[in-house]
Amino acid sequence: MRLDLDNESLPLLGIAAWSGTGKTTLIEALLPRLRAAGLAVAVIKHAHHDIEVDRPGKDSHRLRMAGAAPMLVASRERLALTMETPDRAAPDLARLIDQVRPFEPDLVLIEGFKRWPLPRLELYRASLGQPMLAVGDPWVRALASDAAVELPPGVTRLELDDIEALARYIAAWPARWPACRHPRGEVPA
Repeated sequence: MRLDLDNESLPLLGIAAWSGTGKTTLIEALLPRLRAAGLAVAVIKHAHHDIEVDRPGKDSHRLRMAGAAPMLVASRERLALTMETPDRAAPDLARLIDQVRPFEPDLVLIEGFKRWPLPRLELYRASLGQPMLAVGDPWVRALASDAAVELPPGVTRLELDDIEALARYIAAWPARWPACRHPRGEVPA
């Protein structure tokens, strides 16, 4: 599938950074603040390794191993959907977004999936010695950095360690969504 951002009403914001920058740690710190601001936020995280959210011996694990595709287990407290995907080369972000859509989030934060065309907030630590993604990625709309850096035109600079300012920026994202569905510098038709 492919993302059709022109017709996507669900606000999406990618969180992109080099490994070791602290993407998950930042999202973890932001979620309670975004919830306190009244937002229901879904998170889709790309993993580059095998994941196991089920435990061997549990009924759901046994049923998944027997061939249930997908296996959904639910209780009053939570639900979990697991499915074997050995024939897929990579996770399909458009389908994953469709899976969270029925829960009606106000915003979907997407960690990873940096090859997919979607607006991003880049986290940048100069001490890691990696190049800024914003220089070559026209989808980066803002950069949160721990140091002063020169940014491409159209990229907003945020302080990486100012969690409150980052939370305000992200909480305002749904209102900015209609104008941010195209790469920097591209004028919508």
